[in-house]
Amino acid sequence: MVVVGLTGGIGSGKSMVGELFARLGAVVVDADQLARESIDRGTDGFDQVVSFFGDSVLSNGAIDRRVLAERVFADATARRKLESIIHPIVRSQFLQAVDALHGEEVLVYEIPLLVESRAEGLFDFIISVECEISIRYERLRARGMSSNEIDSRIASQATAEERAAIADLVITNNGTQEELLREVERIWESILPALQRAKG
Repeated sequence: MVVVGLTGGIGSGKSMVGELFARLGAVVVDADQLARESIDRGTDGFDQVVSFFGDSVLSNGAIDRRVLAERVFADATARRKLESIIHPIVRSQFLQAVDALHGEEVLVYEIPLLVESRAEGLFDFIISVECEISIRYERLRARGMSSNEIDSRIASQATAEERAAIADLVITNNGTQEELLREVERIWESILPALQRAKG
């Protein structure tokens, strides 16, 4: 089995890369989805977030993720606190997914904060998805984010250079989806099988 870390800045297209790997047969786990689930109502993460941030982040008894995001992306101390709650829960769930692998399965773990969480030691191979900043802004505005929101999210993440420094491979996603698919297929058909043979 091979465990791949898939990272990239917000709006880079890493979720599309993850989706393409899933179509090819990879087990794909999304750290963002695990993080969302880790603070759902009824979880220990929910209790910890409300204890620290107070009822102001609640809406109809659930955490208002947009309000929480505005708080943490405007306050580095608050962001570190939230990460200290979420990251251990998410890492535990990731390790459970790794333990469930068997045979020659490939697990692709989408983890935007791979650099920030110093998680590079968990992976056999790391891919970073990068693209021009103007394209990222265009994609994020299409999701309904304001320029200020985009600026704060990008500023809170590692730089492209920092991601490249720990990556085994960088995918440049400035082109078409067809071009992206060809690159993912190349990785799936040649690079990852070679890695499996080397591990075996």
